[in-house]
Amino acid sequence: MQYLRALAYLSGQIVSVVIIFLLAAIGACISSNLKDRIILQWARFNIWTLSIIYGITVNVQGKENIPSEPSIIISNHQSAWETLAFQLIFPTQSYLLKKSLLKIPFLGWGLSMTRPIAIDRKQKVRALDSLVKQGSERLREGRWLVIFPEGTRQPPGHPGKFQVGGAMIAAKTGAPVVPVAHNAGVFWPKNSMLKYPGKIDLVIGQSIRVDGRKTRELSTEIESAILENLSLLPSSRSWFGTVKK
Repeated sequence: MQYLRALAYLSGQIVSVVIIFLLAAIGACISSNLKDRIILQWARFNIWTLSIIYGITVNVQGKENIPSEPSIIISNHQSAWETLAFQLIFPTQSYLLKKSLLKIPFLGWGLSMTRPIAIDRKQKVRALDSLVKQGSERLREGRWLVIFPEGTRQPPGHPGKFQVGGAMIAAKTGAPVVPVAHNAGVFWPKNSMLKYPGKIDLVIGQSIRVDGRKTRELSTEIESAILENLSLLPSSRSWFGTVKK
């Protein structure tokens, strides 16, 4: 049963991404706002199908901490869930991602329409310069930034090393930082087609103001805020009956 659910969800993702990409391409010819609204529907569809097929829902705490101005969302990274859910929780965003992802048919082409910050991680110095330049541009355009400082998805209970890129953009631009912590990896594990029912807990911390502080100091505060909230989240799965293979 689990594998049938996984196949049904994956099939829905593939079909919907093709449809949404084609609609977004048409929408882009009319207006950027229309294109963004169309792309948002893919995230909405995927989150909805997760709730229908798997019974995965979310409990969001701290919505009152979302600033009114374009900000930098810095979050732990455990699964693909957050890349979808954040689009429904926060204003229009641009994501920091690997440039190679843009080559994936339909999905990558669709990502390129969201004004991402695409970098080549192999060239670290050039990547940081590009990150700050592109990040500053997106903020001026009124887009929020989403950055996962761990770089790649980490299993629950084992946070990765936090990189300073997000803090660097904040220090350069003065944009507020919104620290986010969640336990999505408990229900949608890394590198697994299988997903498990339950309620994902997500905490939006109080925004962190730059106030002329240095990058390293700011990065330390951001990491501490995320890890503190992460340590308070439930780590056990909620099961809806017995899951059969």
